[in-house]
Amino acid sequence: MILTYKYRLYQSKKNRELNRTISLAGKAWNHCIALHKRYYKLTGKHLNQYALMKHLTKLKKLPKYSWLKLIPSQALQDIVQRIEQGYQLFFKSVRGEIGIKVGPPSFKKSRKYKSYTLKQAGYKFLDGNRIKIGGKVYKFAQDRELLAKPKTVSIKRDAVGNLYLCVSQEGEEPLFNPTSGKMAGFDFGLKTFLTVHDGFETYPIESPLFFKQGMNAVRKANRQLSRRQKQSNGRKKARHELAKVHEQIANKRRDWFFKLANELTDRYDVLFFETLNLKGMQRMWGRKVSDLAFGSFLKILEHVARKKGKMVWYIDRWYPSSKTCSHCDAVNSELKLKDRWWRCPACNEVVDRDENAAVNIFREGASSLGRASVRPQSMRLPVLTPETHGL
Repeated sequence: MILTYKYRLYQSKKNRELNRTISLAGKAWNHCIALHKRYYKLTGKHLNQYALMKHLTKLKKLPKYSWLKLIPSQALQDIVQRIEQGYQLFFKSVRGEIGIKVGPPSFKKSRKYKSYTLKQAGYKFLDGNRIKIGGKVYKFAQDRELLAKPKTVSIKRDAVGNLYLCVSQEGEEPLFNPTSGKMAGFDFGLKTFLTVHDGFETYPIESPLFFKQGMNAVRKANRQLSRRQKQSNGRKKARHELAKVHEQIANKRRDWFFKLANELTDRYDVLFFETLNLKGMQRMWGRKVSDLAFGSFLKILEHVARKKGKMVWYIDRWYPSSKTCSHCDAVNSELKLKDRWWRCPACNEVVDRDENAAVNIFREGASSLGRASVRPQSMRLPVLTPETHGL
């Protein structure tokens, strides 16, 4: 299992070198994309990644492309490999081997390019919270110790301009370690963030809707940006202020997600969720779904659950959790999305849409897991990811 630790680099004048390298990596990305397109236009074939690497090595010797020498060789290889992976995924999409449509890799603005990656060489961890990259020593905020030898080191830049050190390493697969003996079903909703049913009680969890709370600040920063002249320093500052507002909103949401994930994993050992088509929901409801950020919460929940030895389990995407009556198992095919309460046509029971779905997800999850109860024991069980279920 691959673990990734993220550390923030301290502000320093030396960080200009890292920012320059990230921008040059973006320039190299665009140059490689242009070579792919040109090669296909001339030959009608896909450009092999190894041929592209050899070509870049030759370009380094030309004065016109001397800037390629400023990019670490392994970072340049990683760019070529990521482009190749993008094209292979695009080819699989065209052939219908995957269930989603994927476009080919495209050009990116160098200003918006975010990172570059070093693999076996190009960096060295020193004593304390120091790392040597490209002959210069940088300090980072080390809140966690590395447990093994790093596999890769990535330098990432966010929209505000902060730099982060992302260190990936091999880790042991966690053991399933139940502590509470409880499991629960969870249903996402637009009115209520989560509806929880643990077999004994059902209760809602409301979302603070952080983007809605910060809407006035976003609008003010957007107005300031629109008033600034293009290509001016004032516009750069206004863009930076807008990015800071969005970062504050994202940090508040992320903090709330982590607190909620810790609370739920402390209370339950197994957590059942319905596999949702988040992209379809976003197309239908737009900003509301983006503000709720169901996908981001699931990733954080899986991360926290994996660390604590708890399990996140997804039921079948097509299971009619909302349309099935939790009292008699009759399916109400006439149920519409606007119906928050409905009466079962078979048993005449009146049920709440979200609570009913949470009960059904709990039962279907327990059935698919093959467990009537959760007993403390040590065994390896997977934490299933949204990617494996089409999220």
